[in-house]
Amino acid sequence: MARRWERDMGDEGAPGATVEALPFAGASVAPACGSCPERSASRRRGSRVQVPRTAIVTIAVIAAVVAVVACWKYLPGAYAWLTNPDAVRAFVAEHAVLSRLVLVGINVVQVLLAFLPGEPVELASGYAFGLIEGTALCLAAAAVASSLIYWGVRRWGRRLVGKFFDRSMLDRYEWLRNTRKLELIMLVVFLIPGTPKDFLTYFAGLTRLRFPVVLAIATFGRLPSIVTSTVAAAAFGAGDYGAAVIAVVAAGVLIVAGGFAYRAVERHARA
Repeated sequence: MARRWERDMGDEGAPGATVEALPFAGASVAPACGSCPERSASRRRGSRVQVPRTAIVTIAVIAAVVAVVACWKYLPGAYAWLTNPDAVRAFVAEHAVLSRLVLVGINVVQVLLAFLPGEPVELASGYAFGLIEGTALCLAAAAVASSLIYWGVRRWGRRLVGKFFDRSMLDRYEWLRNTRKLELIMLVVFLIPGTPKDFLTYFAGLTRLRFPVVLAIATFGRLPSIVTSTVAAAAFGAGDYGAAVIAVVAAGVLIVAGGFAYRAVERHARA
C-alpha cells in the first residue's frame, strides 16, 4: 500500500493522490484550524481588549475628583470675572479679533452639535459685545453652521441626521416635507420661539428647499430667539436689572405662545 501511495503522489508530491490511495484512507479529513470560519471568528472575538469594569470606575472617579478640584479652585475667580462687565469688556478690547473668532467658533460648534443648548452662547454674546454686535455675531455663526449642515445633509442624507436626532424627531416634523408653500411654513416655524432651530436646520436639508432659501430661513429665522437672549444679557451687563428681568419674562411668554402658534400652524398645514 505504501508503494501505491508513493506511485500516485509522483516525484513532486503532486496532488494526484486519491483518498483511497492514502495510508489513512477512510478517515475523515478535517480542514486546517486556521481556515475554519468558526475558529477564526472566535479568535477575533477573543483578541478584543476587554477593559475591566474597575478600571472604568477608577477613571470616572479620578475625572470627577479633578473636575471638583478645578471648580473649587478656579470657578470662584471665573465667576467673579464674568460678573464684572468692565473686566469682560476690557478683555474683549484687548483681544478684539480673537475674542470674536472664539465666540463665533463656539457658536458654530453649538449649532452643529445640536444637542448642546444655544442660549448660553447667545447670552454670552450679548453680555460681552452688547445687543447689536452680539446679535450680529450669533447670526454670522448661524449662517456658517447652517451652510455646513445643509451641504452635509445633501451629501449623507438621513445617515447624518440620525447621528444627532432620534427617528421620532423626524417623524414629528415629517409633515413639513409634504406641505404646500414649504418656504413660508418653514420660515414661520423658525420664527416661533421654542421650536428646535438646530434640528430644523438639519431637517431642511432633507426637503426640496434650495440652499439660498435654507440659508436665509435658518439664519434670520433665529432672530427673535437671539434678540431676546442678547437683550437680557446686555441689560444685565449694563446694570439695568429691571430690563433684564423684563426680557427674560418676555422670552418665557414668547416660548409658551410659540408652542400654541406651532400647533396652529401644524393643524393648518395638515388640513
